[in-house]
Amino acid sequence: MDVDALPFSPACLRNQGPILSLLRRWLAPGARVLEVGSGSGQHAIHMARHLPGVRWQPSERQEALAGLAARISLEGGEALAPGAQVAAPLLLDVTQPQWPAGPFEAVFTANTLHIMPAAAVPHLLAGGARVLAADGLLLIYGPFRYGERHTAASNEAFDVHLRQLDPAMGVRDAEAIQREAAGLGLHLQADASMPANNRLLVFRKNAEGRGG
Repeated sequence: MDVDALPFSPACLRNQGPILSLLRRWLAPGARVLEVGSGSGQHAIHMARHLPGVRWQPSERQEALAGLAARISLEGGEALAPGAQVAAPLLLDVTQPQWPAGPFEAVFTANTLHIMPAAAVPHLLAGGARVLAADGLLLIYGPFRYGERHTAASNEAFDVHLRQLDPAMGVRDAEAIQREAAGLGLHLQADASMPANNRLLVFRKNAEGRGG
């Protein structure tokens, strides 16, 4: 597949810099990272080009796997940071039990919770908790509500748009996610403000109250 024909996300291009700046803080050198819902693969390539030693494992559902695999095949070995690796992408549907065995030092996902069905979100949290190493991190990027209230008019409009497309989609409530995660041994370490009214939620496995 030609580079110009690869799947492309303008949102990834806009947010990869701010996300990278926080991953530099939270990820230990040489971390094994499972990315859930890698989409176009732009994050996988960008992070591996800037995080020395990172071992990045992309994943996607069946319908998006071919485009992701094409990008990783074409760009996954180019200009990577010292010691960094991008593995061939795996098939992963968060609602199914066949998750990669791990353990991973981090599970990362960006802009996926609002487009997956609401019923799938607990599966993502439980699967992430299951494959994380002790003290591992679950990092979730995207727009969120708090106490069922939106943080910006643009997020509210986006939520309305999503629910018109599919009532099962929508901007999720960060406090509800935090409660669900805590029941799985995942404790909130940071809730970072990001550009365009997004957030990065950072949970640590079985380490309540520890910072990054």
